[in-house]
Amino acid sequence: MKSPMKKHTNDVILESSTTFITFIIFLFAVYLFFAGHYTPGGGFIGGLVTASALVLVLLAFDIQTLRQILPVDYKQMTAIGMLISVLTASGALLFNVPFFTHAHDYFNLPLFGKTSLHTAMLFDLGVYLVVVGVTMTIIQTIGESD
Repeated sequence: MKSPMKKHTNDVILESSTTFITFIIFLFAVYLFFAGHYTPGGGFIGGLVTASALVLVLLAFDIQTLRQILPVDYKQMTAIGMLISVLTASGALLFNVPFFTHAHDYFNLPLFGKTSLHTAMLFDLGVYLVVVGVTMTIIQTIGESD
């Protein structure tokens, strides 16, 4: 069986389609991340979709190509995501309100107009980083053990 960590054959069709499809999957992950506050989605599902795009790159190419495209230590990504999530959730304690209380306000942004910004989005960013980091760490660990 072909290991996703080592390149054995030249799959031109898979490689060519992966470069295009991965971009579409990333865009969909970004949409899910931002839509998650008002509709189904958010940091968890956005992270899973992003990890699936990275796994597709890993399967079409190899681990070295993925490391060249995205030179990230996924364990550090997980730690940073946990830190962001915990700090965002506990930040409410500084204002003497219950843990996990989120704040929001409306801002006039140049291209978007009147937009609501929430601290829950920071929490979702932390969850997103944790999900991508843990998923990719597991995938790489399984692949490297072959």
